[in-house]
Amino acid sequence: MDRTIPEIMLNDGMTIPVIGLGTYRLKGNEGVGSILSAIDLGYRLIDSAYNYENEGTVGEAVRRSSISRDQLVITSKLPGRYQEYDKAVTAIQESLYRANLDYYDLYLIHWPNPKQDHYVEAWQALIDAKKWGLIRSIGVCNFLPEHMERLKKETGVLPSINQIELHPFFNQAEQRTWHAENGVMTESWSPLAKARDILKNETLQAIASQHQKTISQVILRWHYQLGAISIPKSATPERQLENISIFDFALNETEMNLIGELTRPDGRISNQNPAIYEEF
Repeated sequence: MDRTIPEIMLNDGMTIPVIGLGTYRLKGNEGVGSILSAIDLGYRLIDSAYNYENEGTVGEAVRRSSISRDQLVITSKLPGRYQEYDKAVTAIQESLYRANLDYYDLYLIHWPNPKQDHYVEAWQALIDAKKWGLIRSIGVCNFLPEHMERLKKETGVLPSINQIELHPFFNQAEQRTWHAENGVMTESWSPLAKARDILKNETLQAIASQHQKTISQVILRWHYQLGAISIPKSATPERQLENISIFDFALNETEMNLIGELTRPDGRISNQNPAIYEEF
């Protein structure tokens, strides 16, 4: 079976796989084993964050892996408490020290924290860190269009990626349209929503049966056909393999629309609205 994951090009010329591994709560030696399993199965994009407290786990998996460092795309994220410029520069360096890496392929501002109003200087720190060779590509998470428009206006640089909550119950159609019109790649966190809710959905069950696939595979295929990068989290080799086995079938237009119609106005998993939510 071909486990090659397609890649897509970002607005700065870097290419990135269309599916990666989310590592939230993957820690310690057990976490290293889970990440190594994913790499062995064909994953090349590994997503982490300063606040996940597992950058060291990710770095250890990179060192133990038989895949060369330049074949991997490693992501981390800047927490809200370090968004002032000098603190951001130090935090980026600390992220690298924790992981024992020379550079991150992708580094993101985790949340805009608009009440604090430091996200522009945090963005300038990422721009400079990229110039210094500490980061290959810079992006954001959970930024609304007005936040990114301000980054463009004040620094001249738009993010390569905006990682947002995106799943069938919250499909972010307007946000995705803005991304597409402005050359910002959409990346989906919690792409499978909450399993206990989504795995019971009759629409998804019917589509999955039609294709002889699992509901998770149908949802991840939906992300792929939307043009979004997804980063499902899984600690087990069986589920990891299932999540990347989505390139041998396609959803038709009717099925894509049916999934799109599952979205809800209150579809956010934890009601984390970037206009007011703050993460430190």
